[in-house]
Amino acid sequence: MKPLSRFVPAVTVTVASFVTAGGLVSCSADDAAEPAEIRVNQAGYVTGEKKYAYVMGNGDDLADAGFTVVDERGRTVLRGRLGPSTGSWNAAYDTVRTVDLSALRRTGTYRLRLTGSAEGRSPRFRVASAGQLTDALRADSVRFFRTQRDGGDVLPEQTGRVASHLTDERAVVYAPPRYTAGGERTAATALTEVAGPVDVSGGWFDAGDFLKFTHTTSYVVGQLLTAVRDTPPVPGLPAEADHGLDWLDRMWDGPDGVLYAQVGLGSGNARLRGDHDMWRLPEEDDALSVRPGDPDYLVKHRPVFRANTPGDPVSPNLAGRVAAAFALAAQVRAEEDPEVARRWLDKAAEVYARADTDPHGRLFTTVPASYYREDSWRDDMEWAAVELARSARELGDGRSVRWQREAVGWAKAYLQSGERGTLDVSDVSALAHADLLSSPGLDGDTRNALEADLRRQLAEGTRQAARDPFGAGVVLTEFDAVPRTFGLVATSGLYARVTRDHRFDAFASRQRGWVFGANPWGTSFVIGAGETYPHCPEHQVANLAMSRTGRGDILRGAVVNGPNKAELLGDLERFDSMRPCSAEPSGHRWSDFDGHGAGYVDDVAAWQTVEPADDFTATALLALSLTADTAVTELR
Repeated sequence: MKPLSRFVPAVTVTVASFVTAGGLVSCSADDAAEPAEIRVNQAGYVTGEKKYAYVMGNGDDLADAGFTVVDERGRTVLRGRLGPSTGSWNAAYDTVRTVDLSALRRTGTYRLRLTGSAEGRSPRFRVASAGQLTDALRADSVRFFRTQRDGGDVLPEQTGRVASHLTDERAVVYAPPRYTAGGERTAATALTEVAGPVDVSGGWFDAGDFLKFTHTTSYVVGQLLTAVRDTPPVPGLPAEADHGLDWLDRMWDGPDGVLYAQVGLGSGNARLRGDHDMWRLPEEDDALSVRPGDPDYLVKHRPVFRANTPGDPVSPNLAGRVAAAFALAAQVRAEEDPEVARRWLDKAAEVYARADTDPHGRLFTTVPASYYREDSWRDDMEWAAVELARSARELGDGRSVRWQREAVGWAKAYLQSGERGTLDVSDVSALAHADLLSSPGLDGDTRNALEADLRRQLAEGTRQAARDPFGAGVVLTEFDAVPRTFGLVATSGLYARVTRDHRFDAFASRQRGWVFGANPWGTSFVIGAGETYPHCPEHQVANLAMSRTGRGDILRGAVVNGPNKAELLGDLERFDSMRPCSAEPSGHRWSDFDGHGAGYVDDVAAWQTVEPADDFTATALLALSLTADTAVTELR
């Protein structure tokens, strides 16, 4: 989870402006609210699935309302009455009503219109096959990772990227510094050098900042390689997965038994500045003229922090997910290049063997730990063991039996723990369970237990959805609402794949609809998807590149956090060097649609709602890839 300390700006300004694009315009506080608002999945509905839209408004106005669906030629193709109320959203919109569009099966582009006692018109939406709807979205996800590249192998594309952080090729390793009581600022005025130089160049920026983490990159690489292995091809995806894999390989020093965990210092202080203390293009770091002891020295000569001292055990969460990523690399290469695949398998086995399987105290994630907290680690070890076993089977390696047995053991340990969650950067059990269920020779009791835990994860989402007027399967006042929703979609796809049980298909359809616009704010939370989407992400490259392009979709495919606690959005902090950018919906402010304690803002300073991240986008890509690969069964 991204904590409050993830981004701590150094300068506050009060300048704000509005952009007009994609249905987003500036507005005044006096603009009158529409009597009703229609929310649809702007990315489109799969032909044979359950399809739901929502209308939010005044209960009296909606009491006798109906709807029609018209095609691009204005012809009515479907009509009906609004469904029952699902509850109240806020004081202005005291009723939310469903619209069942499941009978709409013909491929095409449509709009939903209200009739009778209410008026309103929806954005355009498509009905098409899963492949037709997801191909462009998945290609945009890959495009986002290409924009996130660091080092010498960057791709200019539409952001004008140039090589950055070339000093990472000879980086110094430091001991982690002390932090303030809240973990938000570095307390030290100097760092202690412990080793180096090491080559940690390349990889991806983690989010809107320029830090690089083994914790998140291993999670991302594992998901990308799973998509490469199991789902319809996406142009450029294998190459992009390899780009992240190459950097992950640099972070593992096999001869010394060291796993490097992070490149860059986050939030510094007045005498020791870090990545989060500046707003700039990444290549500006290379251009700094600094000497040791200067406040900006570690901005140009970025520190490396390691997860373990040479030869010591590695925190099991990190060891597990890195080993899983290496083992997945072996699997995707096993057929075409067995020799290279065996090298990846051996490397995965080395990392796996280094795991500290009796950890005491906090698990190691990042420096500081508040950037990405994690309590669960047995799921990471299960993921590693099952991928090692699968790789070994494909390569005829006799260690497969032992690793399979260990995977079952770690799965049982996870199931007995009190740290079970759902798929996101802090819990990979869904990925591990699904691949273990696909393994041969699994006994019935273990199979039943794993299937039950996947159902448990999805049942948590369905219970939450039953309490939310828009059917959201996650708590909207917690961080990472959108990626956790994509995690539920991915888990539904994994569950259907390994069990042939499609009971959660309709739930997954609603969750996809929610992230693409069928939510209170009527916006897609994926940049470039639908008519309304974030135009002002808290992303330095996108923000500063917009000054050249004037476009709000240059970070296409990026997934943002989405709604969060409304109370976190009152005072947004800014840098003087930020390009002012704030987008509002036509005729409204986003706050008009806040409710149940949740709020949303599309503003470059709102890292709480519109900062994109690698782990967000990787989970979305896997979810959409599984959607493309899953045959939709009869309507449920």
